[in-house]
Amino acid sequence: MLARSKLDTLLDRFAELEHRMSANPDPSAYVKLAREYAGLEPLVAKVRALLKAQDEMTEVDTLLADPDIDPEMKELAEAERHEIIESLGALAQDVRLGLLPKDEADANDAILEVRAGTGGDEAALFAGHLFRMYQRFAELNGWKVEILSASEGEVGGFKEVIASVSGDNVFAKMKFESGVHRVQRVPATESGGRIHTSAATVAVLPQAEEVDVDVQESDLRIDTFRASGAGGQHVNTTDSAVRITHLPTNIVVSVQDERSQHKNKARAMQLLRARIYDVERDRAADERTEARRLQVGSGDRSERIRTYNFPQGRVTDHRIGLTLYKLDQIIAGEALGEVIEALIVDHQASLLAAEEE
Repeated sequence: MLARSKLDTLLDRFAELEHRMSANPDPSAYVKLAREYAGLEPLVAKVRALLKAQDEMTEVDTLLADPDIDPEMKELAEAERHEIIESLGALAQDVRLGLLPKDEADANDAILEVRAGTGGDEAALFAGHLFRMYQRFAELNGWKVEILSASEGEVGGFKEVIASVSGDNVFAKMKFESGVHRVQRVPATESGGRIHTSAATVAVLPQAEEVDVDVQESDLRIDTFRASGAGGQHVNTTDSAVRITHLPTNIVVSVQDERSQHKNKARAMQLLRARIYDVERDRAADERTEARRLQVGSGDRSERIRTYNFPQGRVTDHRIGLTLYKLDQIIAGEALGEVIEALIVDHQASLLAAEEE
């Protein structure tokens, strides 16, 4: 049963946000208020619908309790009561899920990093397949993918590729992809038909707005150098590549894909903010051990989370014991949503169970 006090607290907070936003706060404060307001708005609509349905139920029960009620009116009221009970159940569940503890970064865009792991050329090819899977999944969700940095493998794929993914609730859907992805298949170069196992590491970081991470210019060391291509040859003769070191955390990022030093610096700053934000979020998570226990898996990017077995056409997510014989559709990005949705549902179930303890 949902506590009315919790619903009233939510509605009071929503009203407070409306009031504060109308009081002309400074731009950075307004951005934070507007973000929270937008996040609460769909839930508030469901809470109001739930409270309205509860009021309607009270009215119908009062009518049915009348000993002098007309038989035809009673039949209509009972039918209406049955409909209200059904809608109350659905609305209560929606509100219950909406009230679960939120990851404040869920609405953020994301930085997607895919790196070849053990397995040499085959691992680089697999990293390429994973990245294309995410590109297609993003396209199906109406998101935009922009490659920030890429290092191609010797025979194709990527040794490393870093991209920005922007759109609605990107991090909320993509965050469970962080971890080690393992592939089992027969490489094209394998004449004996033996199955090889290789791996790639995926990291999904929430993109940080300037209001999320305050990066001081004095905390940065910015170096420029000549961008180089495969084999070390120079791809241009100007110092357009940019390396930025954040001195307090010793985080280093470098971008050299654009010919413009200005564009490379902007992309490097975007990547740097995301990594600093991720470090700060990890530190906060370490202080909340109970919250971390409720995450799907440990969230450790060294953890093997999923296996793609090509000979058997199956994909297994080890965190929730899910196996789907839809490898072709998943690796094409078309059925990846089924896996992600199962992870989200499992995560919500864990949070609900913790709320009821």
